[in-house]
Amino acid sequence: MAKVIAVCNQKGGVGKTTTAANLGFGLAREGKSVLLLDADPQGDLTTCLGWRNQDELENTLATYIKDVMDDKEVNLLEGVLHHEEGVDLIPSNIELSALEMQLVTAMSREGALTDLLDGVKDKYDYIVIDCMPSLGMMTINALAAADSVIIPVQAQYLATKGMTQLLQTINRVKRRINVNLNIDGILITLADGRTKLTQEISDVIRGSFGQYINIFDTKIPVGIDAAKATTTGKSVYEYNDKSSVAQAYKNLTSEIISMEMREKNIEERCER
Repeated sequence: MAKVIAVCNQKGGVGKTTTAANLGFGLAREGKSVLLLDADPQGDLTTCLGWRNQDELENTLATYIKDVMDDKEVNLLEGVLHHEEGVDLIPSNIELSALEMQLVTAMSREGALTDLLDGVKDKYDYIVIDCMPSLGMMTINALAAADSVIIPVQAQYLATKGMTQLLQTINRVKRRINVNLNIDGILITLADGRTKLTQEISDVIRGSFGQYINIFDTKIPVGIDAAKATTTGKSVYEYNDKSSVAQAYKNLTSEIISMEMREKNIEERCER
C-alpha cells in the first residue's frame, strides 16, 4: 500500500510545490511508483509538470471528488496524466476552489479524498499531495488521507510565523479524524548558505520544535535551476542534475526512504 505524504504549509512561497514535485521525481528515480496529486486550485503542480491549460482538462481532482460526493463510482486511474520522467499526476484547476465550498456542507466532508485514494493506494509506492496555502477543507482532506506530513519552511524569520497554528491543525486532525497521521519533519527551504540567516533560522526552528518534531538534515538552497525547471515541465534533476538544488532533493529523497525503512523495521519487530 502506498505511503501518502502531504506537503503542507498555509504560508505561500515556501517551496511547497517545488518540494512535492521533486520529491516525487526523486522517488521515481529510485525505482518507486509515484502518484502526485495537485490539491491546490491554482494548479501550480500541474503547471510545473508541463500541463499549462488546466481548464481544458476533462478530468481533474475537482471532478473526481465531486463524483465521490455524489456517490458515483470513480476510476481514478482513467484520468491519470503520465509524465515522461516516470510519475503520474492527478491535475487541478480553479474548479477545486468552488468544490471546496461545497465540501463544507457535504456529508463526511473530511473523508472525500480518503475515499478517492483508497481505490489506488495498492497501485503506488508513494502518493505525494501538494496542499493549497491555507488550512481550508481541502487541506483537512489531505491531512485526513495522509500517513505523514512534510512541512516546508522558508529560511526567513517571518516564515516561522503560523507554525503553531499549522501544528495545532495537524494535531487536531490526528486526534479527531486520522489517528495514524505523523509528521515526517520540517524542511528548511530557500536557504542561502552565503549568510548567517539560514543557520540562525535553523537554530530557532530546532530550539522551538526540535524536541518533538524531526528537522530534516537536508536544507533546500536558493537556486535558479529549480525555477527554470518548472518552466520546462521537467524535474530539477533533468534540467541540471549537477545543481545544488538537485543534490539537495536527492538527499531529501534518501531521508524519506530511510525513514520509511526504519518504520517498517519497527513494525516487523512489533509483529514478531
